[in-house]
Amino acid sequence: MTRLPIDDVLPELLAALTERRMAVLAAPPGAGKTTRVPLALLEAGLVSGRIMVLEPRRLAARAAAERMAETLGEPVGKTVGFRIRGETKVSDATRIEVITEGILTRMLLSDPALDGVGAILFDEVHERSIHADLGLALALEAREALREDLLLLPMSATVDTAAFGTVMGGAPEIISQGRAFPVELRWRERPLGRGERLEPAVAETVRTALAETEGGVLVFLPGEGEIRRVAAALGDLGPSVRLRPLYGAMPFRDQRAAIRPETGGRKVVLATAIAETSLTIEDVRVVVDAGLARRARVDPGSGMTRLVTERVSRAEAAQRSGRAGRVAPGVAYRLWTSGEEGGLAPYPPAEIETADLADFALALAAWGAREPDDLKLPTQPPARAFAEARALLRDLGAVDEDGAVTPHGRRLAELPLHPRLGQMLLDGGADAAPLAALLGDRDPLRGAGVDLGLRLRALRDAPKGDPARPALDRIKAEASRLARLAGPRRDLSPGALAALAYPDRVGLRRPGGEPRYLLSGGRGVRLPEGDALSGARLLVVADTDGAQPEATVRLAAEISEAELRALFADRIETVETADWSAREGKVHARRQERFGAIALSDVHWRDAPDEVLARAMLDGVRMLGLGLSPAAARLCRRAELARAQGADIPAMTEAALMDEAEEWLLPHLTGLRTAADWAAFDATDALRARLGWAGCAAVDKAAPGSWRTPLGREVAVDYDGDVPEVAVRLQEVFGLTRHPQIAGQPMRLTLLSPAGRPVQVTMDLPGFWASSYADVRKDMRGRYPKHPWPEDPTQAAPTLRAKPRG
Repeated sequence: MTRLPIDDVLPELLAALTERRMAVLAAPPGAGKTTRVPLALLEAGLVSGRIMVLEPRRLAARAAAERMAETLGEPVGKTVGFRIRGETKVSDATRIEVITEGILTRMLLSDPALDGVGAILFDEVHERSIHADLGLALALEAREALREDLLLLPMSATVDTAAFGTVMGGAPEIISQGRAFPVELRWRERPLGRGERLEPAVAETVRTALAETEGGVLVFLPGEGEIRRVAAALGDLGPSVRLRPLYGAMPFRDQRAAIRPETGGRKVVLATAIAETSLTIEDVRVVVDAGLARRARVDPGSGMTRLVTERVSRAEAAQRSGRAGRVAPGVAYRLWTSGEEGGLAPYPPAEIETADLADFALALAAWGAREPDDLKLPTQPPARAFAEARALLRDLGAVDEDGAVTPHGRRLAELPLHPRLGQMLLDGGADAAPLAALLGDRDPLRGAGVDLGLRLRALRDAPKGDPARPALDRIKAEASRLARLAGPRRDLSPGALAALAYPDRVGLRRPGGEPRYLLSGGRGVRLPEGDALSGARLLVVADTDGAQPEATVRLAAEISEAELRALFADRIETVETADWSAREGKVHARRQERFGAIALSDVHWRDAPDEVLARAMLDGVRMLGLGLSPAAARLCRRAELARAQGADIPAMTEAALMDEAEEWLLPHLTGLRTAADWAAFDATDALRARLGWAGCAAVDKAAPGSWRTPLGREVAVDYDGDVPEVAVRLQEVFGLTRHPQIAGQPMRLTLLSPAGRPVQVTMDLPGFWASSYADVRKDMRGRYPKHPWPEDPTQAAPTLRAKPRG
């Protein structure tokens, strides 16, 4: 057996595990940790039960089991077996079982003591998948409470293992240096330009690599779409070069062809991140790295997950480049400049920080933990995302108001599905299995419109030779497996089934020509232009592109209102509302039947109570502003002047009136419905009511509305300026020797001619008599000779009359 780098540290590792039953192993890709360590544990007799090896991907799990079985000279399923979604190869003789991560979570939930299991090895923990983090946390708690003999070993391809050592109570860290041949890094001379497409640049670099190097070429691309486009851009590379795509949704036989050495020529493997660490592709000597990774990110506010394409981290770039030095010195071509290297993040984010947490929250509830920090997790999830996940589980009936799991939630946790799809399978019956399998996999008919019904028909009727047939066959096999787990059969349409999984994504078409929808959860989405479903009044959205603020629908199904009412009769409520429409400038009173945020029916609320309408009108007043009539505004100014003099009355500033409008204004808004009604409304009576009888008396005393002239005539006081002001005929104040005052301060007197024109403004009437009056008298005698203009006005009697005729 060929010696591998991991063999050098196996004695140290076995000694640590013998003493502590826990350790953390760091070994670079190609060191042999995935296949050598489980076999070494078995040979050393450290484990009495089965050794469970967790792999993040199905392809890696199957390949690891095959490699170990080959080492033992046995078929898979004897000493070494595997369990992945849709396929199991184990027997009573199986001692090493390679499984995908979600399987361990369900094992722990159903049997926390893990009867028959002696060790759990968590491979590739540096990828920080949410299931690996959770599985380790649950296993640590199970070990502490029930199984102190349980052996736990996280294994990482990087030395960034501090987080795992911490949660494991200082477990010893064993580091294998590996055996990597030197890899020459070659960067681009200039960054990709704006508008420059990735695929042609990758294809050009691949051709350069084929010309400059020897051996297999491994090309890292973010997704299946980019793989197909690069393959098309490369075209025919000649008879000696074979193109081998490698991504998760491929049939296993095609994945195996990409992994095994090529005979009689070179190969170019176009791969996603699936090839970063878990797999050994033995004849690769060259890496071409596009520098991008595709990650799932959830928007906590909408619960919608979108795939985003991001720059790789430095750790991921190092992992990828290292693939070129596994068997001999190699070359790695990077599609970014050396200057851009420093802008890369050190490590990728942990999945728990960005992913949909519904599965995670359900597992916690089923385990009996109320909050994430009840467990020893390497990274805690974002609080908002966890709260949204728990809210979804409450909506599905999986947890109660306190977050405790319900019997229905326990059934959901046992299913190998997202809780949404599990809900659909349990409530929708066996007919839901094909749709659950479709939605749990990649879309087999991308670009064929959004209708889920089209995909369900393809599952039944796709002919042999259809390019989508392999994917459809895989989905059909999964549907058969899920049908055995389903609830009682019900006769439901695809839209009704989808609504069981996505009750918060039932969409009602908005008015207008564009196919835009309001979802029952409150978000807005749009259909692609010209889509066959664009005329549907109601539909259920299963997938979107996650864009903000309005996502584009990728998968949906039409649902009738009758179906929606039959499914969710207990959740459709009659809501009576009266609201102010700023656009129309009036109160709208509506009676609606609502399912979440959407209104299934909407009619005028004819018998809305006056108080409800008045409250809606008050909202309108707050938008329109007070806009008081001159009389009302004058009253407010008088009241504020009175308050300044110490009057015990409410504040009458605009800010105070708006803040307390519900108390003083609301009772007077009965009958008002529109902006025009408000413009015509005089709030003087309402303001007087606010002041009360005593308050009005205090205002009249401190800041009277009028001033009595020496003739006994009441003249309105103007409070618009900085001081109170009255306008009065000059002759009407003859004989007045003291300047009139209001609120303890002099009034401004505007003295008028007999024709009512201002001739003098003064705040010192005695001073005017003694100074300027003589000049005014001279002018007035010439203009108005028939009116009296005495030399000493202080001794004259006030008058509004002309001199009598002689």
